[in-house]
Amino acid sequence: MRSTKPPGIHLFECVQGSPLSLRTCQALVLVLTFFSYSSYHAARKTTSVVKGVLDPKTSNLGLLHWPRCLNIGKLPTAESNTVLYGGWAPFDSRNGAALLGDIDLAFLAIYAIGIFFVGHIGDRVDLRILLTIGMIGTGLFTAAFGAGYWLDIHSFYYFLGIQLIAGLFQSTGWPSVVAVVGNWFGKKKRGLIMGIWNAHTSVGNISGSLIAAALLKFGWGWSFVVPGVMIASVGLIVFLFLPAGPEATGEDDHLEDFSKNEIGTPLLEGQTEVTEKPVGFVEALRIPGVVPFALCLFFCKLVAYTFLYWLPFYISHTAVGGKYLSDSAAGALSTLFDLGGVIGGILAGHISDRLGARALTAASFTFSAMPALFFYRVYGSISLYWNTILMFVTGMLVNGPYALITTAVSADLGTHSSLRGNSRALATVTAIIDGTGSAGAAVGPLLTGYISAKSWTAVFAMLIVAALVAGLLLSRLVMAEVSAKLESQRLAAATGLPVSSVAGA
Repeated sequence: MRSTKPPGIHLFECVQGSPLSLRTCQALVLVLTFFSYSSYHAARKTTSVVKGVLDPKTSNLGLLHWPRCLNIGKLPTAESNTVLYGGWAPFDSRNGAALLGDIDLAFLAIYAIGIFFVGHIGDRVDLRILLTIGMIGTGLFTAAFGAGYWLDIHSFYYFLGIQLIAGLFQSTGWPSVVAVVGNWFGKKKRGLIMGIWNAHTSVGNISGSLIAAALLKFGWGWSFVVPGVMIASVGLIVFLFLPAGPEATGEDDHLEDFSKNEIGTPLLEGQTEVTEKPVGFVEALRIPGVVPFALCLFFCKLVAYTFLYWLPFYISHTAVGGKYLSDSAAGALSTLFDLGGVIGGILAGHISDRLGARALTAASFTFSAMPALFFYRVYGSISLYWNTILMFVTGMLVNGPYALITTAVSADLGTHSSLRGNSRALATVTAIIDGTGSAGAAVGPLLTGYISAKSWTAVFAMLIVAALVAGLLLSRLVMAEVSAKLESQRLAAATGLPVSSVAGA
């Protein structure tokens, strides 16, 4: 389906009297999709922040800390418990933690299922409209979860149902934004551009954590309502101003400039005939590299999302330098993992661009993550200094391949030469890869909930094994890339031409 010109751009051009330049459109796309997906993650992060309020047992400020916190010599009443630390039924029951885990699992499961369907739809509809509907729907149901605070709702099935629908709307985000960015930026420097752009995940996680934590003192409902209003507001801006592709601007000059521009190298280099028929699910699975990268992402996201959902809890329940940190301090400290992820995503993208080897870069990061996980578990408790350093490095190595695969790799495969000029596979391929990864994102936190009750060392052992498997799944692709590089060097030596010229031949 041909994308239409956004009304905001149409109005701006009427006032200005001239169309937007190609560079301006590309910058607009990067900024809008960045804030769009940041708001998705900010809305997604709220549940993990509010867990300690809904169920005080998940907080390290448990009953032993009540007299000190309340400055009284007796245990709190039910009323004071609700005001200060939550205890919101049904989550304050003996199995409250399990109920919260069920909600997380339901959200991630429906997200993983929904993303496959959304990707299939995304190559057939206007991505700007799809993204707008997803963001407004996410905002509405995120706020509806928080509304339970004022409506005094204590039904588990209400919160479960809200999270299921919110997860379905959340699944619209990733295939849409990757497809839009892929439509505007070609393969040259795509890894670096998307590596920087992919910082939206960490920015969303950090901002979501800080906003939700800051609003808790006013009532936990605000921690959901404000992020919900934020993502809905950004969704309206997306509707007004986001061009889903060069054709959406209505300017033939943009399509011509796009094909000549160095940054905007055509997504389908060497292809002259472009068909409009969208690629089917099975056909997308046959694209070389889709299956191994999808399976690799399963284990990469298993590790990354285990940290996303459990790292603050782990920090607050592990003595660092002989002392236990408060929940707020642990939450603030955990943002260093996301900051490391920003650097890791940029480095992975830049290195893969320079090497021209996505699989080799991703595998190198996953194998390097194994000793990082081991050292963080063993030496992270020595002092706060070592904890922050090792956490940052671990975040960099864990999130680096995750960011690379979900951005540049997905865009590369969505415009693979085997498609024979078909440009309508970006959202479908992205959905297959990220949907498979999202299944791992659901499995990791779920297993951690059970394993951590016995041993955190066992949890880290699981994560190390997952990183190992992720790297091994790319072994055939790595060997192919290395063989291609060696062959290029051999031909370059024989012909006297630069290696880059031979590799691109």
